[in-house]
Amino acid sequence: MDLQLMEKQLKAVSDANRLTLLSCLKVGEVCVCDLVDVLGISQPAVSQHLKKLEEAGIITARKLGTWKHYRLIENQTPIIQAVLNELEEIDSSKCSSSCK
Repeated sequence: MDLQLMEKQLKAVSDANRLTLLSCLKVGEVCVCDLVDVLGISQPAVSQHLKKLEEAGIITARKLGTWKHYRLIENQTPIIQAVLNELEEIDSSKCSSSCK
């Protein structure tokens, strides 16, 4: 495994908020509006956490209307897969039609 990628991914998962986001994404694609509710922090702060996970190649996003929807990348590196295996799923999907 590329050491730079490993470093980037380990830094990305070294934060409790980002681990909580990954727990939410284990159930599938989630709207950023639901993730804001789970963490109880501002939308810009949630977006910064998601950006770090996306830059590390752990998650991906697609825009749907005004909101972005995030999901885990299908093929994770062994280290990230091990982390994901330890996280319990959090079902945060309360997304209404207003966020589409």
